[in-house]
Formats: sequence, C-alpha cells, structure tokens
Amino acid sequence: MNELDAAGILAPELRAAYTECRRINAHYGRTFFLATRLLPPRARPAAHTLYGFARMADELVDNPAPGSDPAAALDRVGELVDVVFSGGTPDEPVLVALADTVRRHGLSRELFDAFLKSMRADLAPVEYRTFAELDEYVYGSAAVIGLQMLPVFGTVGSLADAAPGAIALGEAFQLTNFLRDVGEDLDRGRLYLPTAELAAFGVSRALLEARRPDPRIRAALAYFVARTRAVYRRAEAGVAQLRPESRPCVRTALTLYEGILDEIVALDYDILTRRAVVPKSRRLVVALPPLVSVWAREKFDSGRRLRS
Repeated sequence: MNELDAAGILAPELRAAYTECRRINAHYGRTFFLATRLLPPRARPAAHTLYGFARMADELVDNPAPGSDPAAALDRVGELVDVVFSGGTPDEPVLVALADTVRRHGLSRELFDAFLKSMRADLAPVEYRTFAELDEYVYGSAAVIGLQMLPVFGTVGSLADAAPGAIALGEAFQLTNFLRDVGEDLDRGRLYLPTAELAAFGVSRALLEARRPDPRIRAALAYFVARTRAVYRRAEAGVAQLRPESRPCVRTALTLYEGILDEIVALDYDILTRRAVVPKSRRLVVALPPLVSVWAREKFDSGRRLRS
C-alpha cells in the first residue's frame, strides 16, 4: 500500500507536501531514509517530515543561498512554526506537512523552539570548551529530534520512559557528525569538539587547522570515538522501549551510523581533509535482510487484504 494512503493522507495539498519531505529525506539523508523503509508504511510520512524540517533549517545556516540572510531566513522559519502551533496553515510545503504531523502526533512546541535556538547558535563562529557547555546545543540540534520521533515510532510504555533512549539516539548521531565533519566545520568557523578535552591531548584549534597528521590529534580523536560509542550503547538500550515494528528501523540506523566511526578508525583518524563514509556495500549488507523481511510482510498483508 502507498505510504500516504496507509497514513490516511488523502488531501492533494497534503500529499504534495509530504512527498516533498520524502524527496528531501531521500536526497540528503541516505542512511536515515534507508532505515525509514523498515518502518510501517503509515509511520514513514511523519518520519520524512521531521527529517525534512530539520534539514531545511540546517541548510539555511550551513549552505545559504548567495546573497541571502540566514538569520532572517531562520526568523521566517520561526514565524512559520508560530503559524503551525497556532492552528494555522503555513505557506511552505515542508511546514504544511509539519503542521499535519504535529497535530497527528501531539508534538510539543518546546522541541521545535529548542531546535531553532541551536540553529541560531550556528550563525556565528562557535567553539565549546567542555561537554557541559556543548550539552544545550546538542539537546536542541539532535536530542529533540529523537524526542519528536518517539510518538511516530510508538512506545511500549510511556513517552517519559522512552525519552532517555531517544535523547541518546540523537546525541550519538550528532556526536558522530561532529567527528565526521570536523574539517568542514573548521571551514565554517566552528569547532564542536570541546577545547578542554582536546587540550588534554595537547591539541589546539590551530593544530587542527594546520590539517597535518599528528599523533596528538589521532589520540584525541580516538578518545572522542570511544566516548561516542558509549552513547550508542545507551541508545541501543532504549530500543526495547519502542514498539516492535519500529525497532528494526532504529537498530539499522544505529548500526549504519556507528559504521561512520568504524570508517574513521579505518582511516587511522586522518579525517581533517577526508570524509569518512560508510560504503554502499556495507549499507546494503546491514539493511537488506530486515528490508526483505519487511517487504515480505507487507506483501503478505496486502494479499490478505485483497482476499478479505
């Protein structure tokens, strides 16, 4: 069954809006998009939409159009979020889908306000001294997305019981991004790896910006990889709090995203001028078995509906 039909999304304008979010997810979020194929069809449109909104705002800051004003663009997004939570109809497709997703799943305004606050923090050069200082940014930029996804995935108990795992999921993905993108972030005037932690290994911002292999950088990055793997373990522990039909999606996303850390190690931590990417072959090895299982189940269910 078409996922929009499965979700009961029938109005032409809504279908077009959700389709645009799916396009954004497929284009920008290959790993997460692949994992969403493991969700029940009815849950996929909302997952695409939450990703699409986050990516839209992130692109305004990271890759602004020539001559545009990223701060003004983010303010406009904030105004559209106001429209969403006042019960109005926004005039931008991603926000049209978001408004419907918010209403269907009862999502909290606080989660979106925290996200936009972190996006605004990226408008100026950034540097964090400790992980404690970084926590607020990571909560807004990533943990809240895990929390937004919880009602979409569904839980076996209360949302509060599942929240720690969802927060760890967002943190694990974001910390992985910080490691993968450290060179690109330096180009944008940002350094998300806490400077006090780096200094413990004798690494300064200037040393990173020199972009030369150095045993001190290697040791620091090895520490950050090990620390991030511990966050993945917390996220994995939270998977059991999700509805069974959503667990393959999250487990696959966790495995594939942690694979970026494996690629960083395989590059011997030489990532200041190179980007660690999980090969397509490995993505297929991880995702194909659960995908085949999901497709077989959907085909069976479709045949049963036709016979009934």
